[in-house]
Amino acid sequence: MNSISPHLNIMIKACEKVSKIIIRDFGELENLQVKKKGPQDFVTKTDKRVEQILIEELTKSKKNYSFITEETGIIKNSDENTFWIIDPIDGTTNFLHGIPHFAISIALKLNDEIKSGVIFDPIKNEMFYAEKNNGSFFNNQRIRVSKKNNLDECLFATNHLGAKKSELNLRYTGCAALDLAYVGAGRLDGFFQNKINIWDVAAGAIIIEESGGKVNDLNSFEINNVDIRAASSSIYDKMLEKLENF
Repeated sequence: MNSISPHLNIMIKACEKVSKIIIRDFGELENLQVKKKGPQDFVTKTDKRVEQILIEELTKSKKNYSFITEETGIIKNSDENTFWIIDPIDGTTNFLHGIPHFAISIALKLNDEIKSGVIFDPIKNEMFYAEKNNGSFFNNQRIRVSKKNNLDECLFATNHLGAKKSELNLRYTGCAALDLAYVGAGRLDGFFQNKINIWDVAAGAIIIEESGGKVNDLNSFEINNVDIRAASSSIYDKMLEKLENF
């Protein structure tokens, strides 16, 4: 394994711990689908429980750090310059429908700069992570963005609103965190979406940057209203040209 910082180690361990709950609850969903009241409440409970455990695990070793989380919002502790940014389950709609495509996402932000990020797909057991100036990795193997520079050969991800506004070759999978991780790993060539939350994209942004890609400045947006543009360096400008009206 490549050498990783104590911070990243804590983040990875926290993801591995909560993944057991997520996998178990995902398996339970099949039994709930037959009940009138069930899946939606159940998934919300899973989301909240996973977030709570992540907060506990991350606080154990770094008691002063603050949090930006999907369920709880902003939690200010004595260190207000260092934030854990957490999305306990990105892709909850997929989770709810029994589609095995969702991820845990954790980023560490220090003085307005994302320093490290982890995106973990517990069902496929795929872990993507990166640290500032230390590269991006997928299950301990170094990853790089794709080198394609012909738009027609590229594949991009967005949501349904992005799909309406673009002529690019598209997928929308319902999990922005994994879309971004896939750009970092060269599986996809770019990702764009408007009005997305910072906890959906913070970890993915550093994974793409550290694998040689480009991401626009996310600090210029409110935390729940981010317009993100991310792609391999060779296709980034061409993607932006196609998104002039978006």
